[in-house]
Amino acid sequence: MDVPDRMQIGEVAERLGLSLRTIRYYDEMGLVTPSARTPGGFRLYTELDLYRLFVIKRMKPLGFSLEEMRELLTTLDALDGRLEAGATREELLERLAAFREAADKRVEELRRRLMMAEEFAQRLRTETAARAPGTDDEAASVPVDGPPLPTRPAQGPVAD
Repeated sequence: MDVPDRMQIGEVAERLGLSLRTIRYYDEMGLVTPSARTPGGFRLYTELDLYRLFVIKRMKPLGFSLEEMRELLTTLDALDGRLEAGATREELLERLAAFREAADKRVEELRRRLMMAEEFAQRLRTETAARAPGTDDEAASVPVDGPPLPTRPAQGPVAD
């Protein structure tokens, strides 16, 4: 029996691109508890539950811990009046701003790492093209920023 505006875990998983196991894990950790259950015990989720899972999904690649996820969700709930605050609105907004700053720093670090990875992949394309004479690979003609790669030592005879 479906309850209007509530979704079972399979639909939630499909909509958010999360596995059933991941959603159950977040339930076990107390991050996102289903809003209801069917008489047969199946989890039922609301749009608010999906939003909470969406927040978690976005925090995960930035390396936030489960405790940090819990703290942000609690802060958001308190700001929206769904939870007794225990702090002033100003304090809650400061916490939210601190999460934004932390996310910004982590995004910048990921960008830096991605640039390094892209540069490395380009260098490998260049190396591949340079070592395969007669191939028509555009990678060999693409300039690569940064210092030149160290020269690979020539392979000598294999010692017995």
